Amino acid sequence: MPTLHVHRFGPAAGPTVLALHGLTGHGHRWAALAAEHLPDVRVVAPDLRGHGRSTSLPPWDFETIVADLVELLAAEADGPVLVVGHSFGGAVGVHLAARHPELVRGLVLLDPAIAEDAGLLSDIAARTVAYPDYADIEHARRDKLASAWHDVDSRLLEAELAEHLVPTENGRVGWRLSLPAVISYWGQLARAFVLPPAELPTVLVQAMKVQPPFVTAEFRAALAAHLGPRLTVHEFDCDHMVAQARPAETAALIRAAL
Repeated sequence: MPTLHVHRFGPAAGPTVLALHGLTGHGHRWAALAAEHLPDVRVVAPDLRGHGRSTSLPPWDFETIVADLVELLAAEADGPVLVVGHSFGGAVGVHLAARHPELVRGLVLLDPAIAEDAGLLSDIAARTVAYPDYADIEHARRDKLASAWHDVDSRLLEAELAEHLVPTENGRVGWRLSLPAVISYWGQLARAFVLPPAELPTVLVQAMKVQPPFVTAEFRAALAAHLGPRLTVHEFDCDHMVAQARPAETAALIRAAL
């Protein structure tokens, strides 16, 4: 049985985009972007380990996720791919490029969460343990609207609820994920950042409504110093769900990178 459940969009052949979702997400989040803005582009979007319909077995760390993706790309791609990563997926993309530069032709990092404040991550993990699910679908909808989904088209939020929300105990509902894996991954985001190969074309998008920012000043400065002219930076006036809140602009960046 494959380790990762994979969502595929677009044609069966052609240059491949490996799309990596954020923490607590899933690969189907890329469906609308692919269908409505990149229909001619081959997009391979796995549920990362511990998420969606993929395996939930440990270990839960960057090294294991990278190994999962190396196995996936051996089956899905015949050459290096463009990696598009959102939040935690951006961090995964950087680790993949650093460890296996031969597999990555470029990076598009959408508000990547890398080397975050340990205290903040500890608080998020504690809240996740204390409140792992919701009383009902409406409770889940309100929680999304109160966070990073408030500037996302409502139909995309409804698609998220339909795809990713599943029954839990006592008639409640929760996201389709492994709670132990997610808690471990919050800890991974406290690790020191790594950098992609110095010659790798990289696009960084910072969501300017995220406060405090996930894209730290230290990481942004290190990328700029390391990559020089191979780094392009964009500041989007949106919250954290960049691909859902600004799909046309995101698709344009992906096309340019291809």
